[in-house]
Amino acid sequence: MEPGSKGKGPVSHAVETAFTKVYGEDAVTALIALKVETSEADAVASEVTRFTEVHDVFLVTGDTDIFLKVHFPHYEELKEFVLHRLPAVHGIRESKTLLVVTAYKEGGEAPRP
Repeated sequence: MEPGSKGKGPVSHAVETAFTKVYGEDAVTALIALKVETSEADAVASEVTRFTEVHDVFLVTGDTDIFLKVHFPHYEELKEFVLHRLPAVHGIRESKTLLVVTAYKEGGEAPRP
């Protein structure tokens, strides 16, 4: 949940409904940017690697501390992960989830036509 949201969910009902309608039963890939307590970066990175849905974990420089690449069979599972499982990891201050719309190259290879 974003700071200062005063109990409101992180995504409006209209946006959530649109995501569910678009992604529905389709698999979804997302990039999740984490801001963490500096002293907890290694512990957070180690903890999130234990989630089977997390495919990549990167410690980065800049406004974000850690980037995750996640993959879920359905949008609802991503939603549950972001709202319930990820916040349980000690040391995460803030997260931002970016849904992948199109992968032009992934795993070092361009998709086959």
